[in-house]
Amino acid sequence: MENSPMEVIGLIPCGGQATRLAPLPLSKELYPVGLGSLPEGKLRPKVVSHYLLEKMRLAGIRKAFLILRSGKWDLPAYFGDGKLVDMHLGYLMLGLPYGVPYTLDQAYPFVQNARVALGFPDILLQPDDVYVRLIARQSRTGADVVLGLFPCDRPEKAGMVDFNPDSGCVEQIIEKPRQTHLRFMWAAAVWTPAFTQFLHEYVAEQELIISAQSQAEAGKELPIGDVIQAAIATGMRVETEVFETGVYLDIGTPEDLVLAVQQYTQYPLR
Repeated sequence: MENSPMEVIGLIPCGGQATRLAPLPLSKELYPVGLGSLPEGKLRPKVVSHYLLEKMRLAGIRKAFLILRSGKWDLPAYFGDGKLVDMHLGYLMLGLPYGVPYTLDQAYPFVQNARVALGFPDILLQPDDVYVRLIARQSRTGADVVLGLFPCDRPEKAGMVDFNPDSGCVEQIIEKPRQTHLRFMWAAAVWTPAFTQFLHEYVAEQELIISAQSQAEAGKELPIGDVIQAAIATGMRVETEVFETGVYLDIGTPEDLVLAVQQYTQYPLR
């Protein structure tokens, strides 16, 4: 009998402080963007992170961990066990406040033998089958990491990706360049246990470095793109799934939040 496919577990870092939107009366992941129908057919505001969970569920992902900063108790209060999105949801607390890689590593004991689907709860993505395609490419190619790429006209706010258009292999990730010829940024990912282990060991090494630095130096956050770049340097295969007509919208600034609310209230109710 053939082995069953390796489980895919969603990882959603919710450790941000939303300083660019402060003060907010709730976690930004729960900001209402558009409307949607509850399972019993009732119409209700739809929070921004709901869209991400829907896309994961569409790809067959049944389990996800939201990794929280202390005080963001409104997230588990809202989503509960996940019935609202037809998933099993768990909640973990972040440890070291040095960036997304450290936040994600809190889930290591729970995901070390599974594939991981990474999603950012304050970014709205289209098309709906983002994770369907990322998982399919990883299954087909056996890549250690597959990044979902989207057109980007504001590279100074994104992790821009230089890749081989023929093979789809990533050559370099450049964090928030002021000027670049690159056209695509990454906004979602799927990876294997090999990268989960690499991430776990990498942040442990970085923690030792940070402990030897001054407080000012230690305050700088580590981008997850830097960890992926380090994995490429060791020979890990990082590939891309390009969404040529895809759309991403980060609600992290007041201007983009207004745009998201305007766009998503015009969509048909879902």
